Amino acid sequence: MRAIVLREHGGPEKLVLEENFPDPQAGLGEVVVKVRATSLNYHDVFTRRGMPGIKVAFPVIPGLDVAGEIASIGEGVEGWAVGDRVLIDPINRVEGGLTGETIHGGLAELCRTKAHQLVRIPERVSFEEAAALPCAYGTAIRMMHTNGEVSQGERVLILGASGGVGVCCVQLAKLTGAEVVACAGSQDKEEKLKALGADHTINYRQKDFVKEIYALYGKPARRAHGARLGVDVAVNYTGGDTWVKTLRCLRVGGRLLTCGATAGFDPQEDLRFIWTFELKILGSNSWARTDIETLLSLVESGKLKVVIDRSYPLAETNEALRLIEDREVFGKVVVIP
Repeated sequence: MRAIVLREHGGPEKLVLEENFPDPQAGLGEVVVKVRATSLNYHDVFTRRGMPGIKVAFPVIPGLDVAGEIASIGEGVEGWAVGDRVLIDPINRVEGGLTGETIHGGLAELCRTKAHQLVRIPERVSFEEAAALPCAYGTAIRMMHTNGEVSQGERVLILGASGGVGVCCVQLAKLTGAEVVACAGSQDKEEKLKALGADHTINYRQKDFVKEIYALYGKPARRAHGARLGVDVAVNYTGGDTWVKTLRCLRVGGRLLTCGATAGFDPQEDLRFIWTFELKILGSNSWARTDIETLLSLVESGKLKVVIDRSYPLAETNEALRLIEDREVFGKVVVIP
């Protein structure tokens, strides 16, 4: 089969299209899926570069989020048939492992997986929409609903709002009735975020988002005498030099939600903001299977929009991943073998 193969860590040149990679065979409790769509995530950039503490067994085919049709079924698999439309939950919650990292992923024509990782795709949800959900939208719903408990009337600041996680956070916040301030790096992205429901947008390349929040809601103060100053919730999964600035935007008792560190995992910290304003730092790691099922239902009903920037053929995977690495994407990028 044709596949994008990583045989050692490094730059984009390390991801190579191989025309005759061995076809996977379904073993006990497994199925082989004919891949119809795979969405890319910043995690795929980290897999290519190499991540501290994560050992990848080479060669590996990247691609966490995989949707397609069952092509073959191994022994011991019940409840599934060849041709069923399925989404693969990237996390193996029984034996352990992650699709596209510890086992071969979806940047190929075929992908083998355990049957217990399969999630049925509703008829009114496309392969591309389904493939965009697990990593980005799944993390977003866990961060905003399960752990963050964003509620009606709250003010929510979202950094990185134009990425895969961000566009979902904007929509989920609006579904709860929150007021959303979305940060992006261009006027075009600002307009797209407004179309998704953002009440306010900030171009972080042109303006200091902290000053903009103060202008909108006032500067948080420990003794506010009943005034509601700052935002109730801030979403920051970039880290880096935005971390302390985000803390400064939160009201007394505010919540900072995080699920990643795409701009740096060891930012400068200022603990004074955390204790003085009694802030809560809430981390979210991945998603639950029920989160994926909830997302599929929201997409099927039309309440949640899957934002796909563009799709690429397998041979142009490196260009697709470059868009994510250089932050030139709005929403998700999908590869179609």
